[in-house]
Amino acid sequence: MNLNKRIITTISAFFLAQMLYAQDNALVNTSKSSFAKLHGTDLNAVQWTQGFWADRFKVCRETMVPELWKTYTDPTISHSFRNFEIAAGLEKGNFKGPSFHDGDFYKTFEAVASMYAATKDKKLDEMMDKAIAVMAKAQREDGYIYTKAIIDQKKNGEAQMFADRLSFEAYNFGHLMTAACVHYRATGKTSLLNVAKKAADFLIGFYNTATPEQSRNAICPSHYMGLSELYRTTRDEKYLTLVKHLISIKGATEGTDDNQDRIPFLKQTKVMGHAVRANYLYAGVADVYAETGDAALLNQLHVMWDDVTQHKMYVTGACGSLYDGVSPDGTSYKPDEVQKVHQAYGRDYQLPNYTAHNETCANIGNVLWNWRMLQITGDAKYADIVELALYNSVLSGINLKGDKFLYTNPLSYSDSLPFAQRWSKDRVSYISKSNCCPPNVVRTVSEVSQYAYSLSDAGVFFNLYGGNHLDTKLKSGALKLTQTTDYPWDGKVNITLQAAPKDPFTMFFRIPGWCSDAKILVNGKAHNSRLVSGTYAEIKGNWKTGDKIEIMLPMPVKLIESNSLVEETRNQIAVKRGPVVYCLESVDLPKGRTIFDVAISVKNNLKPTPLTIENSPVMGLQGDAMLVDNTDWTRKLYREVSTETPKTIPVRLVPYYAWGNRGHNDMSVWLPLAR
Repeated sequence: MNLNKRIITTISAFFLAQMLYAQDNALVNTSKSSFAKLHGTDLNAVQWTQGFWADRFKVCRETMVPELWKTYTDPTISHSFRNFEIAAGLEKGNFKGPSFHDGDFYKTFEAVASMYAATKDKKLDEMMDKAIAVMAKAQREDGYIYTKAIIDQKKNGEAQMFADRLSFEAYNFGHLMTAACVHYRATGKTSLLNVAKKAADFLIGFYNTATPEQSRNAICPSHYMGLSELYRTTRDEKYLTLVKHLISIKGATEGTDDNQDRIPFLKQTKVMGHAVRANYLYAGVADVYAETGDAALLNQLHVMWDDVTQHKMYVTGACGSLYDGVSPDGTSYKPDEVQKVHQAYGRDYQLPNYTAHNETCANIGNVLWNWRMLQITGDAKYADIVELALYNSVLSGINLKGDKFLYTNPLSYSDSLPFAQRWSKDRVSYISKSNCCPPNVVRTVSEVSQYAYSLSDAGVFFNLYGGNHLDTKLKSGALKLTQTTDYPWDGKVNITLQAAPKDPFTMFFRIPGWCSDAKILVNGKAHNSRLVSGTYAEIKGNWKTGDKIEIMLPMPVKLIESNSLVEETRNQIAVKRGPVVYCLESVDLPKGRTIFDVAISVKNNLKPTPLTIENSPVMGLQGDAMLVDNTDWTRKLYREVSTETPKTIPVRLVPYYAWGNRGHNDMSVWLPLAR
């Protein structure tokens, strides 16, 4: 090729990249998805300005992202990035860490890319460029990029690819693809996108010749989401073709519930197996439906969603109740064999509290799945789950300072338990056994602004309320607005339009499923539409600059009870206000009292009380509780119930996500009900 042709080719590629960049700039981009009703805003369209998420985003920018990057680039703590350097020939040594360590770094990288999109911090851009150069050098010429196998191959000449049923190769590929798409949309650069495309092309070639056994060796299918997003970014049909193929063969050969492939996906009737892998699977299938409109996939997603939300999800939105469950229905090749399944969904209503696993990644998977269900249906019930999990079981995975993490998220903890649990219930800076959750939760907080609004041809959907500024484009023109609120501590939301299209459009305001008696004022006048809990209120108008909308979402303290088939919580209640679930910590009890001494009355006097924990403003609930006779259980398993009239003691409840931030202490979400 002569110089002029090379120049023309380079210029054409540049302008093509810029055109794609201008068109595809959302985290999950369904703007061209034929079967999605909603699509996201640009990565930088929402800026948190005040209130809850502004506080969390500030901590994310100042602590979460820089500390996480430091962790993953320091080989004395984590060998994740060092593995890339060794695979690239820049350092010497052996692979260290779990097989999903590459994916840990990709998630960390995605958090940085998302933060860059919001802040345009040049230091973040420089950090990413340096890391990409190493990752690109580590990648084999054929596109394969899995540092463990590459390092082993260089040392002994063996290239074992997708031979281990428990390997996370495809999972790592998937997080690479997702991170690459986010980086491209944040920066307009194709450097990491090119690495991801080569990796995806390798997968296509591999699966064309793979044995059924090799095809099945792909646990935790993040690559379903990654391939879908790569298709949306490049519009290259081959990536969508591959993920459709992978879903169609799932369960077609010998499998287990551990990887959701004992039964073909379209024939499953119950959610079983590893909760993270299950939720990632459902999110990936939702992505494919958005592109294909395959009704069978959507119908199956409804079956799975109903099973989780009606039988298997915690009041906090957490998933995966069992540390070690079993596949009670055996395996496809040994039907009479009971198979061990780690961090598993249990049977219906099997929701223990002290021994609840609820891995942070599973809870994030619940967000990823429900967010995609919202995009393809426009149904507010999915936004309710996104909100529930974000405020409770996702944020509980990280401390308020932003530098320590939980792997599991139990709903109760006590030092009185006569056994030691496998995972620490005190947040730690690095989870040595499996640090997959920290980068997952940090990328989620970095990207929460993407969940705030959705767009459609009709207008704008308000999904998450919070103090922010929105600058976006509707079909008919530019829209700018400011939202001011103390949500989730207060249900009053004020919205002011700074710019609006000339043509009429609709604003869809989510009335949360937990809310009754909502009201909406438009320019000071009550809107006459019927406001239904768990739906979007549709208000169409010729909106103009200066228009004001006031939303009032009453937030009384509510006592929540479970289905009586959940035996662990019979005759107990959880306390909830707005979207926030509360818990009792022993640090807030009078001296000498424990969490086992307290019961909450139906006629309680719990009132919202502001407080600060670790420099973070939160809303506690202050009031009185009934004092339960919990003395003299020495050498006793049972005893006669006391008939004495109980006394009262003062208590304070704190948001569940904030538990464990004031030192090591006992905690419980579910408390006995005193009628």
